[in-house]
Formats: sequence, structure tokens, C-alpha cells
Amino acid sequence: MDVGFIGLGHMGQAMARNLLKSGFKVTVWDRTRSRAEDLREFGAMVADTPAAACSGEAVVTMLADDRAVEDVILGSGRVIRALGDDAVHVSMSTITVALSEELTEAHRAAGQHFVAAPVFGRPEAAAAAQLYIVAAGEPEPVDRCRPLFDAMGQKTFVPGGFPPAANLVKLGGNFLIASVIECLGEAIALMRKADVPPHRFLEILTESLFSAPVYKTYGRLILEEQYQPAGFSMPLALKDLRSVLAAAEAKAVPMPVASLIHDRFLTEVARGNGDLDWSALARLAAENAGLEPLTFKATGSATSGADRD
Repeated sequence: MDVGFIGLGHMGQAMARNLLKSGFKVTVWDRTRSRAEDLREFGAMVADTPAAACSGEAVVTMLADDRAVEDVILGSGRVIRALGDDAVHVSMSTITVALSEELTEAHRAAGQHFVAAPVFGRPEAAAAAQLYIVAAGEPEPVDRCRPLFDAMGQKTFVPGGFPPAANLVKLGGNFLIASVIECLGEAIALMRKADVPPHRFLEILTESLFSAPVYKTYGRLILEEQYQPAGFSMPLALKDLRSVLAAAEAKAVPMPVASLIHDRFLTEVARGNGDLDWSALARLAAENAGLEPLTFKATGSATSGADRD
């Protein structure tokens, strides 16, 4: 399959590389030309424009937000005009339900197919082709794209035949991850204030009640304060919480916890912490408790002036 790939950030470049490793013919484009050029050694062809990456059977977009996707597909990028009849646009970005609905209709009117396929996983999972992919769309184009998904992820879930369903699942999942980060930050702050070693608290919880990867991954990031470089930045988290709340309002579904967490991310962005990973939200809980930043030791214990081992 010949495929175009548009958007080569922390996630996209690794995903495109995995497609190349799996033998796909891939034409890449990114507004930062050097990111595309970095893939030449893996066999990629580099397009001068987004439209020039659309000569194959499918084009994948992995872009930051609605504005970027809308501009590339419907605006100056002219992708929808460049895609051929029966071609597939696979949007792997985290976008709003409203934009997903618009793209579904736009591609249908152009004689093309739209598959929404957002992913769960941080950049390291993208590099290892271990993403979880949520793909929704008409059965035939989804099945046609399964080899692409298999090359980039470890498992693909199909929530239905309407593309926005996948985007809603992704937004709901990101809301839950953000909730976990906030709750971990609050619980760890409590342990520290009570002089309970936080690394032992996390070990107990993740080896008993909360053995899920999300608690282990984000608990470790919080204890080690691995907030840079950001695998998923604060502004992107804020954008996703805003999108969750918009989807909830459209369906008259109150989400008070989402509103709270939205404001927590907004606080961090307003304080100039937009370059940090979203797991740094835990610092706000610690600061509110009057705690100093953690210092992670090589032995694996995290201490501060308020902690003892």
C-alpha cells in the first residue's frame, strides 16, 4: 500500500518509521522540513506540500489540534482536493467530535473515505509499535487500513461504524488519564505530608489495587519528576479537556470532575508551565500542600525535606 503521512512530531515520526520498517511505501510531509528529511534514510519520500503526499491509497494525519487538521485537509493544505476517488484519510490525531463529523461528511461528498483512528500511548510506545488504536469508520476502509494499524500498534479496537465514536472514546480516555494524574498527585502529596515514603506507597498500590499501566507509568513520572521533555504537553491536555467538555455539553452530560481538572491544567498553563508534561499537574497538589519538589535518588527512593525513609 502506498501511503502519505502528514505530521511528524514526537508521535508521528515514530509511527511513520514503523510503517517504513513494515515495507510500506511512505511519502511524508511536515511543516518542519527537517523532520521529514530525517526519514529519508529509512526509505521515505519527502513531499513539498501536504497535497503532494496524497497520491497513494491512504493518507495518515497525526497533527496537534483541530486547527492544524482543518487547515491541512480542508484549507490551504488542499488534501481533500488531492486525494483520489475511494482513497482513505486516516486521522490519528486527537480532535473534537464536531470536526470528526465535519470530516466524515466532507470526505463522503468528495467520494473518499474517512477513518478516525486516534491512539493511546506515549512516544516510547509509538517508537516500539505498541500503541493502542481506536478506529471507527465504514467496515471496508477500516479493514483496508488494518495492515497500517498492525504496523504501528499492538491492538486495534473498533467502537463502531461512525468515525466520531473513535474520537469520543479517545477524549474519554484522556479525561480518565488526567483524572488519574490529579488523584495520584493528591495522594502522593498526602503521603509525603504524613512522612510515608511515596515510592513505597506507589509500590503497594500498583502491586495490589491499581496494577494498571497508567498508574505505574504516571506514578513513576511523578515520583521521578520526569516532566521534560514532554511526552504530552500541558496545552494539549488542556485542549483535550476542553474538547471533552464540549462533547459533554452537546449531549447534556454534566462532568464536574472534568471541569475541575480543566481548570487545574489552565492554572499550570497560566503559570508558564506549558512546556511540561501533563503529569506535572501533580506538582500543583504538592505545592498546595506546602511541599518542596521531590528529589529522586539513584536507589529509587524519592525524598524531600518533608520525607523520611
